[in-house]
Amino acid sequence: MGKSPFSCSGPDAIQLGQQLPPLEVPAITRTALAVYAGASGDHNPNHIDIDAARAAGHEDVFAHGMLVMAYLGRLLTNWVPQERIMQFDVRFMNITHVRDRLVCTGEVVEKRSGNIVVVDVQARDQDGDLKVFGKAWIAV
Repeated sequence: MGKSPFSCSGPDAIQLGQQLPPLEVPAITRTALAVYAGASGDHNPNHIDIDAARAAGHEDVFAHGMLVMAYLGRLLTNWVPQERIMQFDVRFMNITHVRDRLVCTGEVVEKRSGNIVVVDVQARDQDGDLKVFGKAWIAV
């Protein structure tokens, strides 16, 4: 569990524009997709069967969108304890391919009353292509 960045100094320690420590994800592998499919129960063949993916018009299998969202969740929990995440919404933009290396980043974009901060999060691949972006509301 991540250590809260404001555990000692209060919510005033969080500043607009503050960057979360980035999370660099190892290259996506077929093994990671198979393990995620088993753990999540999402056995969509486009993620684990190259023949099915090709029949659907793709060159290869590709990552589950929810796997990429999970990496963004890890970005957040590396920064704050999980119980501080009040809401987490994302939009899936582009397919994440096998061998893509993701970098997940976040930035504090708003401070709300009730000690809530809003963080924009995103996952981009090694070429800078946006895969997933969203917002998280964090209780501070």
